[in-house]
Amino acid sequence: MGELTTNRLWETRDEVCPSQYARMIPGTPAMPRAGVAPPAADAATTHPVNAIKETTAERAVRPMEQLLPHPSGDRFALFQLVTADLLVLGAVCGASSLLFPRWSLPWACLPAFAVLVTLFGFSEGIYANAGNPFATGTAPVLARSILFAIGLVGIAAWGQVHTLAATTAFTSSLTGLILSRWLRQFVWKRHQHESELRKILIVGGGPLARCIASTLRNDPLRRATICGFVDDDLPLSPAVLGRVADLDWLARAQFIDEVILVLPGQPARMREAAEVAYRNHLDIRAVPDLPPGPWTDGCVDRIGEVPVVTLHREPLPDAALFLKRAIDVMGAALGIAVGSPVMAVVALLIRLDSPGSVIYSAERTGVKGRRFRCYKFRSMVTNAEHLKEELRERNQRQGPIFKIDNDPRITRIGRIIRRYSLDELPQLWNVLRGEMSLVGPRPHPVDEVNHYELQHYRRLDVRPGITGLWQITARGCPSFELNMHLDLTYIETWTLRLDLLILARTVRVLFAPEGA
Repeated sequence: MGELTTNRLWETRDEVCPSQYARMIPGTPAMPRAGVAPPAADAATTHPVNAIKETTAERAVRPMEQLLPHPSGDRFALFQLVTADLLVLGAVCGASSLLFPRWSLPWACLPAFAVLVTLFGFSEGIYANAGNPFATGTAPVLARSILFAIGLVGIAAWGQVHTLAATTAFTSSLTGLILSRWLRQFVWKRHQHESELRKILIVGGGPLARCIASTLRNDPLRRATICGFVDDDLPLSPAVLGRVADLDWLARAQFIDEVILVLPGQPARMREAAEVAYRNHLDIRAVPDLPPGPWTDGCVDRIGEVPVVTLHREPLPDAALFLKRAIDVMGAALGIAVGSPVMAVVALLIRLDSPGSVIYSAERTGVKGRRFRCYKFRSMVTNAEHLKEELRERNQRQGPIFKIDNDPRITRIGRIIRRYSLDELPQLWNVLRGEMSLVGPRPHPVDEVNHYELQHYRRLDVRPGITGLWQITARGCPSFELNMHLDLTYIETWTLRLDLLILARTVRVLFAPEGA
């Protein structure tokens, strides 16, 4: 384990020279001059294991964490849950005050009451697992928290609170919180059921590695898929997918989210695997050379009875991604509502122009290689896919992408709607379903993805989009490499501001159309 702290890759991953196409991103400054060294990373960033030790030491001396339970979920999930509870309390108590002013809490007491309920709930551990809104025992904790809050408010506003106000506040608050949390729990479970399982690759194939794999497979709460093992000593099989040298390729081809290093007594091989995983932006956990056992007081995680140390957790901008999804949902809903008359006219023209269905759906490759049906207005003849192979030799795009000028498969109305990108309006439904985003790399057909090289799989780390950086900067360029570089640069430099700039410039491109 100590060998991992000497890994120079921790210091150099963020120093990689940015893409040569970064200057094409709206609002991005020019590339730094060659030879200018970036600022040195601090010790905590350079050595993840040391950072874990320092963080653990700091946590041990904080007295507040001994008084209040520490949430096991991320801070953004905790913020969402607390904010939702405060909004529900404000809504139900405010409605009671409007409908029954004499039998409700005074308006001036409502903010304090809502805050006290959440504080008492926090002290009771109701937010210990912020990712599970309606865990076992939630209702009694909510009831006690509301009673304590009503008691304090009643003492502070003695003589101003009617006796029935306590009953009204308790009933409405408890009902509102239970219903809202039950609804969030229902949505959460449905999302967990529909979401793809987290893919884990175990480096090592010994008995300890197989014990971890068995524990994860039999734990429905972890929702993990064990893709297989990587081991240099065992023979290849359906379970042993390759060697440590193959980890770079396996991480991309299998869309791995996390690797678990189970190589006790092999520090050099563990370091090599950790370097590859870190370079591919994967979460990394490792089994230290410690005896198995129920170490309930230890500062490590456990998989069954095996202690596991987290070496690296790939950071995710949860708040920004939440806002991006909110913009997608609102933008798609608004686009469908406003664009309905246009879509009705386009559908009628397609029906009158040529035989066949109005909507064309085709299988596309989305985030993490998941396939989905992408919807468009039909702009080609009905047998376009069969004619594609006959026209393959006339392809004017470099790489696996297929596109030719004056494509004979395109109908008369199809040329018009493709020129103004009206054929892509049905993809707003894909955005609402969560299969696409308003901004992102374009979804490629499955047969084109099958011709990707290893470095191209990074493009599938995010949801595909209706518009993107390539559409507003190099829409007519035939270079597949330029297309790929722009998509990868967008992924590596993504911000909400960049999405808004791309959406704004997309509108301008549509008014000066060049074709899709």
